[in-house]
Amino acid sequence: MSKDRAPSPLPTVPMEGVDDSTWLDVIQKMDEVYTRLIDDEVELEKKNTELEQSQQFIFSVLTSMSDVLVVCDERGLIEQANAALCELVGRHEEQLRGNCLADLLADAASVDAARAAMDCSDTPRSGQGIELNLLDREGQPVPVDANCTPRIGPSGRRVGTVWVGRPTAELKRAYHEMRSAHEALKRTQQQLLHSEKMASLGQLVAGVAHELNNPISFVLGNVHALRKYCDRLQTYMAALHAHEPEPVLQALRQKLRIEHLMGDLPSLIEGTLEGAQRTADIVHGLKRFSAMDPEERTPVNLIEVIERAIHWVQKGRHSPMDVRWQAGTPCIVMGSAGQLQQVMMNLLQNAFDAVGGLGAVAPCVWVSVVCDGTRARVCVRDNGPGIPPEHLLRIFDPFFTTKPVGKGTGLGLSISYGIVEQHGGRLSACNAEGGGAEFQMELPLAGA
Repeated sequence: MSKDRAPSPLPTVPMEGVDDSTWLDVIQKMDEVYTRLIDDEVELEKKNTELEQSQQFIFSVLTSMSDVLVVCDERGLIEQANAALCELVGRHEEQLRGNCLADLLADAASVDAARAAMDCSDTPRSGQGIELNLLDREGQPVPVDANCTPRIGPSGRRVGTVWVGRPTAELKRAYHEMRSAHEALKRTQQQLLHSEKMASLGQLVAGVAHELNNPISFVLGNVHALRKYCDRLQTYMAALHAHEPEPVLQALRQKLRIEHLMGDLPSLIEGTLEGAQRTADIVHGLKRFSAMDPEERTPVNLIEVIERAIHWVQKGRHSPMDVRWQAGTPCIVMGSAGQLQQVMMNLLQNAFDAVGGLGAVAPCVWVSVVCDGTRARVCVRDNGPGIPPEHLLRIFDPFFTTKPVGKGTGLGLSISYGIVEQHGGRLSACNAEGGGAEFQMELPLAGA
């Protein structure tokens, strides 16, 4: 009885031209193909996972968008819409798919504009801006600032349109609120500027009173003298009209000193006019300084501004201050003379206050102007104690002051900084090398 043999993996009958090595190569190739199939399946699963993640990412982006988004085909039928649009119109995306975009528009003008944008063949890839009116869930028109972008297919042909829009009603309301707040801020800034100017003016009241007292007293004295001369002339004219004899008229002329009176009249009238003009100039200067400044800019001579500022701040002090200032050639900038004078008066007043309490050292303030062809640099330096390092970074902050309560508002330097910035310049502070504080104001020259 013969014993069963195990089946051989190779054919028992040899094939012509095929040996064992050939079959081994075939089996190896089959293994490679199988391994490649498994790798392709793993890669396919990986791509499917990435595709699902990409779709989930796109869906989350579309869902979180606050702007409305609509994707239409070439006929204007809705293919996809995001959650913002669905919430605005009060309908689900399934209800919107397949409907015409025109069904969501509130008026014929919006329908015509949307149709023209979709039919336009030369719409740029960046899109075309259009204002449309959508119907909300209540059936009310909602203005939307929409962007129409062509959707290009794999063949390079336009296959539809992507609409992205933002309701502008809320934006317009926010814009109007921001504009109202800006106008209120400008009014408040002008009020602060005027209040600080009035505070500076209040410090000059004593000097102004003294300044006005001299010409007014001069005019008053001249007017009294003119009144006496008028009485003498009336007496003499009455004698002339009464046809008094010549000896009587001659005696009356000597008694009334008519010759002296007639010689003195021109100087009295000239002095009275000079005093009145001086008073008018003082009042005009005060009105120009205290008035609300207009927005327009005019040519301003910095030399005159500095001289007026030194004059008024000096008049506001009980004792004169040693100010080293040498007026040079005119230095013209574009701006407001009243505002620039306010800045200079504030810098000078601070310098005077800084050196007011010095002991043995004689207080002194230096003022200089340098023009380099494009900019003017005004420097105000004193020989006081200087600015503490911890205060240098806060020196221009609103309401920051080192003066005692009731002696300063803390707005002077802050407002001055803003005025200089509005004039296109820069205001800075530092401690001078020789001691004391130094403020520099740079302004562009007119026509620079």
